[in-house]
Amino acid sequence: MTSSRPRGTLGHVQTQRVVLASGHDPLVLRSGRTLPHVEVAYETYGALDATRSNAVFVCHALTGDAHAAGLHLGAKRRGWWDNLIGPGKPLDTDRFFVVCANMLGGCSGTTGPSSIDPATGTPYGLDFPLLHMGDVVATHRRLLQHLGIDRLAAAVGGSLGGMQVLQWVIDAPEQVERAVLVAASGRISTENIAFSSVARQAIMGDPDFHDGRYAEHGTIPRQGLKVARMMAHITYVSAGSLAAKFGHERAPGPMTLAPDFAVESYLQHQGDSFVERFDANAYLYLTRLLDYFDPFAEPGTTEALRGTRTRFQVTSFDSDWRFSTAQSIAGVTALRELGVDVDFAELSSPWGHDSFLLEPPGYHDRLRAFLV
Repeated sequence: MTSSRPRGTLGHVQTQRVVLASGHDPLVLRSGRTLPHVEVAYETYGALDATRSNAVFVCHALTGDAHAAGLHLGAKRRGWWDNLIGPGKPLDTDRFFVVCANMLGGCSGTTGPSSIDPATGTPYGLDFPLLHMGDVVATHRRLLQHLGIDRLAAAVGGSLGGMQVLQWVIDAPEQVERAVLVAASGRISTENIAFSSVARQAIMGDPDFHDGRYAEHGTIPRQGLKVARMMAHITYVSAGSLAAKFGHERAPGPMTLAPDFAVESYLQHQGDSFVERFDANAYLYLTRLLDYFDPFAEPGTTEALRGTRTRFQVTSFDSDWRFSTAQSIAGVTALRELGVDVDFAELSSPWGHDSFLLEPPGYHDRLRAFLV
C-alpha cells in the first residue's frame, strides 16, 4: 500500500491460489459426480482478528472473479467492487477481513470447463459436470476451512453472488450471521432463461465451438461469445441510461449495415473485450447454473431456513428489469413466511441491473448500517 493512493482505497493486492480437493479428498457434487482436483483463486483484504470472527465473504456475479478490490501490480483497473471494499467503505477493511473467491465453474483461476481433466490430460470442455449452487457454496466453505474461519460476520453478493449467499444460508444456516443479497433472485424469471438460452445458442452455433473442444482445435468461438455478451449487456442496463449516454448519435455519412450508431460501437467494444477475458464454456455452465436455481422448491430448504438465526438484507433497484424487484419480493416473501428476519428495500437508480456495482443514492449507506 502506498501513501499516494486515494483515501479509503486499498493498495496493491495479489490473487492467491489453493488446492481444495484432491484424489484423497475429492469434491462430491450434488449430481453424484466428483471432481478429483479443485483449485480456487481468491483474494483477501484487511486482517483477521484474534477471535477469527470478523470475516466477510464476497460472492461475485456471473462474469466476475476474485479481484473485487484494490489494484494488481502493474494494472490500471481496480477491482470490480472497489467502491464498496476498503478502509472506511461499507465493507470496511479496517474492521472486516474480506474474502472473495473465483467461483467453481469459472475461468479466472478456479477449476472449471477450461481446466485439465486429470483422467484425460485435456481440458474438460463439455465433459465438465453441470453444477448445483450448493457445489459452488461447498467450494467456498472449503476455502473458509483452509483459512481457519468457522463463521462469517456476513456473506455479501450481487446478482448471481446473492444467490450463492442464499444457498449458503440454506446449506449451513449456522455459519452466516448476516446475509446481503443485492439485485438477486430466489428463482430467475422465464424471460431470464430465454435470454440465456439465446446466448448459449449463439456460442454453441459458432463454427469454432467444435462441441466445446475449441481449445484442442486452437480456436475460440469468438463471434458467438461476443454476441452473447452484447445481448446480455443490454439487459444489465436500463433503457433510460442507454438513451442518456448514447441517444441516436451516429457517424456522419451514408446509411450502412455496419455498426454506425454510438450504442452499436459501445456494444461491439463490450463484446470484444469480454472475449479476451472469459471462457465460452464457463459462460455456458454458469448461465445454466442460474437457470436451475430454485432453492425454495427443494426438499430441506424449509427446515433449514425455519431454524436459521441469520439476518437478511435484500435490496432491489427500480430500473432493474433483468432481476426485477418482483423477483426479489418473491424471495423475501418466501423467507418471511418461514420466520426469517429480512430487511427489504427497493431503491431508485437510473442504471438498471448494473446498479449493484455502482453507487445509487442510499445503497452504500443502507449496507453500511446493516453491517454495524
